[in-house]
This record gives sequence, structure tokens and C-alpha cells, in this order.
Amino acid sequence: MLYRRFGRTELQMPVFSCGGMRYQYKWQDVPLQDVPAEQQANLEATIRRSLAVGINHIETARGYGSSEMQLGQILPTIPRETFILQTKVVPTADPQEFRTKLEKSLNYLQVDHVDLLGIHGINTDEILDWTVRSGGCLDVVREFQRQGRIRFVGFSTHGPTDVIVRTCETGQFDYVNLHWYYINQRNWDAIAAANRQDMGVFIISPSDKGGMLYNPPQRLVDLCAPLSPIVFNNLFCLSHSQVHTLSLGAACPEDFDEHLKTLAYLDRADEVLPPILHQLEQGAIDRLGEAWYKTWSVGLPSIDETPGRLNLQTVLWLHNLAIAYDLVEYARMRYSLLGNASHWFPGAKVNEVDLQAIQPLLTRSPHADQILDRLQAAHELLGGQSTQRLSQS
Repeated sequence: MLYRRFGRTELQMPVFSCGGMRYQYKWQDVPLQDVPAEQQANLEATIRRSLAVGINHIETARGYGSSEMQLGQILPTIPRETFILQTKVVPTADPQEFRTKLEKSLNYLQVDHVDLLGIHGINTDEILDWTVRSGGCLDVVREFQRQGRIRFVGFSTHGPTDVIVRTCETGQFDYVNLHWYYINQRNWDAIAAANRQDMGVFIISPSDKGGMLYNPPQRLVDLCAPLSPIVFNNLFCLSHSQVHTLSLGAACPEDFDEHLKTLAYLDRADEVLPPILHQLEQGAIDRLGEAWYKTWSVGLPSIDETPGRLNLQTVLWLHNLAIAYDLVEYARMRYSLLGNASHWFPGAKVNEVDLQAIQPLLTRSPHADQILDRLQAAHELLGGQSTQRLSQS
């Protein structure tokens, strides 16, 4: 395993982390006796396999249902100094409510401390304020730190880049969990902001939110050759030294195997990546056209500027992925969340807004004459039954 300094925490972080949102039994809290024995055995086998291959960072969250409670059945049996433990707790306007959730997390995990506590979901300026204002959630965390129950504090986010940058620039956080991978590189400025603060950088869900790469379409397989899409995406992320670890949401012990193949290429990334990057770019240009591929996002209004809060940039991005790389299943899954995932994936769908009211806002776009047609085409391809985030289902 390769390890990288995790920012100012000085922790030696494995480049892969064992994320805890796929091996748990339920997305809701359940009594321990309700967890089937085979489910618990699978979780324990997954954790032991993770540690055996050097992935000693175990990451979970209060919002991951039974994950913390199930982990609490195995973690006390493992020498505490051999693993780095992270959980995450959603901030609230009432810091006492946050305190209660935090206590519940630590009690479930049955360890004397967590190495990393993430404020889960700083996606808006309001949530940032709940966290950092005097008497807010971060003051509760500082109290737990003084007691030795939490070592370092960071935050996770699905929010827009500007909110992430502002959160980093408070100087209050030791690390960040954020989205950034080949198909979505918008948050690079946030990674740079984290680096300026010497924060650890943890990439959320690069294989799932990064394109459902565990079940890739044949076109993506061909364009990523000779690597698999998973190995390519891992290598793309880790070829940037500013990135320290990628979350692997393992559902079973075997799920680490494909990711571990990445390690053999890390010292040859400069040689291996350029031909694949060229294939992917040319593949997208062939399907989308060069002008659209290179400038489609120029001059687009934000969600807040758009009538009905259409998530215009995200809709067009998802449509691009579906057309360029045949990532139709992924794009449909993400599109279906619009309007159903609150600040975790904000904005309306195309059929929920008056498209003609958007036209006057497109004057800065070089593609103003075709955007409405592309939006309608996106809805026709991607629209369907709405879904909720897993934690809401």
C-alpha cells in the first residue's frame, strides 16, 4: 500500500480508504439482534481484508444507518493503534441536537476516540454558519477534542465549489471530503483551497458517483483501455499529489481487488495516462462536436439565477456523459435525484420549469441557440421515475 501525508493531521493515510456505506445491513438504525449473522460476518470479513492489504483507514457516518453499530462489534477486537477511524455527523441549527448525534456515534463505535470527525454535508452557507458560529456545532466538537475523544475535525460536502472554498478558508478544518474525479473536475479550486490550508483531501465515491464504474458501458471500457475504468479513474485522481486518499465503498472483501491493481501504475502515471486521456477526449468530441465539448459550460447561469432553479449545468453535464460515453444508466440515476435530494443534489428537472423563461439568461453562452433543445433532449433521454438518496429511502 502507498501512504500519503494527510495534510496538517500528519497522519500517514493510505491512498485508498475503506468507506462504510455499502457493507452495512440497513440505512436505518436497527437493534443488533436484527442484523443477520451473515451480514455481520461479511462486514467483519471486509474490514479484515481491508486491513490485510494495508487500507487501515475505516470511514463511516451517523447517516449510514447500522454501519457504526456493526463496526462497533469488531473494532474493539482490533488493536486501536493499527487503524485510522473516521465518522461523520450532520450539523444542525441546534448544537445540542448535534451533540446527541455525536454521542450516539461514539457509543455505537465502542472506541475511546475517533481520529477524524467530519461535519457531514456543509453544502450551503447556512449549514456552514450552523457549524462555525459562536456556540455552534464546531464548539461542541472542540469540547470533545479537549476530552481526547476526537483528534482532528474536517468536513464533507456535496456543495458548490464556492461554498467549499469558503469553508476551507475559515481555517477551522483539518481535512475535507469532496467530489472530484475524471468525469467531474469542477472542484479543483476547492482542492487548491484545501492545499493552501494544509488540509487533508479525501475524494468521495470516485467509482460510484464517478460513473458507476463497477458496471461500465462497453464504450467506456474501450476508451479506458488498456486499463479498466476503475483503475483509470483511480490513477487519474492519484496522479495529482494534492489528492491524498480515495474512498472505496466496499460491499464485500473482493471489492478491493480491482482497485489494488492501480498501485502497479502509480509510478508510471505520466506514461500510462496521456493516451487514455486522449482517447476519452476524442471519443467525446466525436459524439458531441468539438465546439460544444470545449465550451458548453461557458456563460451558463447558476441555479439561483435560473427560473424555477433548474440545475442547468448539471442537466447538460449528465446529457453529455450519456451521449459521449454511453453513461446513460448513471446519468438517469443522477438526474432522477433532482428535486428529491434537497441541498445534497439541488435543482429542478427540465419538465418542472418554463424553458422559455430561461432563454434571456443565455446571452453569455456561445451556444444560446441550442441549449433549450439540448435541455429538452436531456429530459427525454434521462427523465423517468424519481428516486431519493439512499439515506432517505
